[in-house]
Amino acid sequence: MSKITSFFGKVVSEMRKVSWPKRKELTRYTVIVLSTVVFMALFFTVIDLGISEAFRWFLSL
Repeated sequence: MSKITSFFGKVVSEMRKVSWPKRKELTRYTVIVLSTVVFMALFFTVIDLGISEAFRWFLSL
């Protein structure tokens, strides 16, 4: 039981050392991540549709 208590004590100690982002930074990072995800989803959708259309065209020859 003392190992578990020691472990959680060390976890709390390390969590106090963490440099947490400020609200402004967190908002900026969140917007960057979400916009990147949306951009990549749209990009790969367009690529997938293009490749699918190319295969349909090739197979119809």
